[in-house]
This record gives sequence, structure tokens and C-alpha cells, in this order.
Amino acid sequence: MAFSASELILNADGSIYHLNLHPDDIADTIMVVGDPDRVPAISRHFDSIEVKKTKREFVTHTGHLGGRRFTVLSTGIGTGNIDIVLNELDALANIDFKTGEIKEAKKSLDIIRIGTCGGLQPDIPVDTFLLSKTGIGLDGLLHFYDCEDIQNQGLRDEIEAKFDFGTSGIRPYVVDASKKLMARFDENRIRFGMTLTNIGFYGPQGRNLRIAPRFENLVGSLAQFDFEGRQITNLEMETAAIYGLARLLGHQALSLNVVLANRMNGQFSTKPGESINRLIEFSLEHITAS
Repeated sequence: MAFSASELILNADGSIYHLNLHPDDIADTIMVVGDPDRVPAISRHFDSIEVKKTKREFVTHTGHLGGRRFTVLSTGIGTGNIDIVLNELDALANIDFKTGEIKEAKKSLDIIRIGTCGGLQPDIPVDTFLLSKTGIGLDGLLHFYDCEDIQNQGLRDEIEAKFDFGTSGIRPYVVDASKKLMARFDENRIRFGMTLTNIGFYGPQGRNLRIAPRFENLVGSLAQFDFEGRQITNLEMETAAIYGLARLLGHQALSLNVVLANRMNGQFSTKPGESINRLIEFSLEHITAS
């Protein structure tokens, strides 16, 4: 049965509603970044660029590097945007826009986040590269989907037992990264960790400017959490949602971040632009080599 026009929303030119893309505009390997300005910072490394499209905060460049086709796409900030991006990327790959029906042969995309984060462990220096083996979501997005079977349930249960969110309604979800993609980055130049994703930058990440956060010492409590020798290493706003939706939709996902702030010792990188560019080069080196 075909999707209705209010479910699968297309623009007048037949492109998907928010991303403004046609199915042929995307490659099978997609790098997602938060900042739209980071898209050209990545695509400048391409040998050629065939697609450049922009709508709202969503900037897309598709091109070739080393004989392979890649897409880099900006998501903007937060898990709400990730819900849009992952669902629309999947629609581009797996729904026939002419008939409005799901294709019989499903395509699995490789989706790799290249971003920034705040470190939660005092021994993680700023400018460190960090790969998220697991995403822990406190944002609630995945609970709008049937997500129980894809979760790391042991870790999820331990987090629920250790943290008392009271009547706030917060329910963590926990999803692991793609083992296939992780294998490409198994080397000493990058640290592996567990990433906590939350819905905002200030109160949800324990920052206190003029509104006191509800949960006192949230960052300190997160930093002390231990599960079978694993600690929560960093905070950001996208990874867990990417992992959860990718797993539900049958795609492979991985999140790579550079640590710009260390929340435990109050440090911030003195060279954030340089560090982000180094992460981009590092990521492209491993993505193209696979």
C-alpha cells in the first residue's frame, strides 16, 4: 500500500520535504555533521562534487574521492533534526517516490557522524578523537518507536538503577554502534568510549547560567558511572538517536567526535578549528581506505 501525501511528503519537484533531495542525490556512504559550514570543509577534500543542495540547515554535497562516491550532509543541532534526517535518508534509499511504496530490495546505508563533544573523564585531554561504541539517550526520541529489541538492555537497566530521575519522565535508551564500521577505526589514534546524548546544551548537560538545573551535579554523577569497567566518556546531542534510528531502519552507524571541552576540569580547546579539521582528515583516511 502506498504512503499518503501527508506521510511521505515531497516537494513540487519530487524531492523529499526537508532535505530537498532526490534518491539519486545521495551515496551509500553518508557523513553527517551538525554545522552546515562543516560540509564544504569535508567536500573540499573530494576529487569532484556533483551535487550541492541547501534547504534550511540541511546542506548536502555529494561527490567522489579515491574512486568512491560519498555524501556529506549537515543535520543542524539535536535529536529532533536527527529524526528528520535519518527518516528522510531512509526514504531516499528504500521508498519508491513514483509509487509511494517501500522497495522490495532494501538498501543499507553507512552513516558516519563527524562532530564535537564535551569530555566527562579528567584523563581525556581536549582535542582527543573519540569513537562512540555505545550511545546513551536521555532525550526520549527513540521511545516514540518500538525500540526494545535493538537496545543494549544490560547497560540500559544499570543506568536506570543508578540514576534517579524521579518524576521527570526521563527514560534512558541505549544502542551500540555498528561493529562493521567500528572495525575500520581500530587503532591507537582514537579513543573508544560511551557517549551520552541529551536534548539540550545547557540544563540537560548540567550547565548553570541563570536557570538552575533540576538535577544537581549531573555531570559529576555521569562521570562516576561504571558498567563492567566502562565509563561514560562524553556528552553531546546526536549520537544515541543516530544509532537507534539507524538500527531500526537497517543501516550501519558510527559516531566520531573530537573533544573540545573537558567538563571535569573546565578546559576548552585553544584550537577547535584545527582539531575539527584533523578529525575530518582522520575520518576520510579511514572511510576511503575500507
